[in-house]
Amino acid sequence: MKHLFLFISLIGCSTPLLAQQKRNTAEQIPILAWYGVSSEESTVERYEELRQSGITHNFTFFNSVDELAAAMESAQKVGVKMIIHCPELEEEPEKIARQFKDHPALAGYFLRDEPGRADFPELGKWARRIQAVDNEHFCYLNLFPNYASKEALGTETYREHVQLFIKEVPLQLLSFDHYPIIVDTSGHRTMREQYYENLEIFSDEARKAGKPFWAFALTVAHEPYPIPTPAEIRVQVYSNLAYGAQGIQYFTYWTPKPGTWDFHHGPIEYDTKKRTEIYDYITQMNHEISALSDVFLNAEVISVSHTGAKIPQGTHRLEKLPDVITKFETEGEGAIVSVLKKENKSYLVVVNRDFKQNMSVTIAGDQRLKRVLKDGRIVNADAYISKLQVAPGDILVYTW
Repeated sequence: MKHLFLFISLIGCSTPLLAQQKRNTAEQIPILAWYGVSSEESTVERYEELRQSGITHNFTFFNSVDELAAAMESAQKVGVKMIIHCPELEEEPEKIARQFKDHPALAGYFLRDEPGRADFPELGKWARRIQAVDNEHFCYLNLFPNYASKEALGTETYREHVQLFIKEVPLQLLSFDHYPIIVDTSGHRTMREQYYENLEIFSDEARKAGKPFWAFALTVAHEPYPIPTPAEIRVQVYSNLAYGAQGIQYFTYWTPKPGTWDFHHGPIEYDTKKRTEIYDYITQMNHEISALSDVFLNAEVISVSHTGAKIPQGTHRLEKLPDVITKFETEGEGAIVSVLKKENKSYLVVVNRDFKQNMSVTIAGDQRLKRVLKDGRIVNADAYISKLQVAPGDILVYTW
């Protein structure tokens, strides 16, 4: 079952492309393309096109180690990192790790997607075999969302599934997918009720394990998921970051071949191999992620809470903010309110949960409060009026 993810932002200031390209990828939130550059199109030009969108990491299924090796050379030439997979990685993991562990383009090794509980012991052994040869690069796989069935999970609860995985499969980082925006039976776009509960559970278990986690945004349409709007990509990306995600993943970059799933309208189309407007959406979003990486990368999540007449299931209502904030109110559907700490700075992150309507936010603070703009610049908070409009799915960031 392959659900997908990506992100976007069309409104607000963005980092100039040249400035983003100069940013060291080790100093920014990783941005991974699932079904990245097609294995049939592994040219330098195609990897450069991916890099120009702001994506830093690529994951593609390759049919052979030779196919993979050729793609690694193209990726290296443009500075894209690779999470690698080919049939030989499962058959001879030590051999493949020895072959690629010193390659400049290597980021990690892909093991499996959405495993059930019964797969954990085997996956643990596989990861340890790779780590015995190369413990400098991470092993990676992606876990189910919380709307997966008990039969698929192999456990009674989703939290138990995540806990057992962390215990039995020794990975350096954690990942899960959840595609929250669907078209319901009446034809309306709506958000799955359990989306934020999934983030609550996964971020909590990752924190307790002392491991970073990566999360997804959906960027390719397939039943029941519509062609994403900029706001729908944005609300997924910024929700993930507000909960502490240390990597953003897009499913997909290259539109998969239609089959069991009627995939269409990813950033690069399957048949024409040309860009859609989704490519432009993610390019703008990636500029923003890069510009705001100084806020989110390696930050500690102090608290995450919600406002609104009705808060999402499994979440916590906002009760208190740091005393630097003297007034805080939201109007509309409601907001995610996250307090982060990084070295000697604290941050307040406010995300409009509504991907259809603006939200009014009133924020006032003492003389310490500053605002972080979408291009990363920091200005005095009182340079702006206290009541601001936040676009659908968009973000406000303050610091002190």
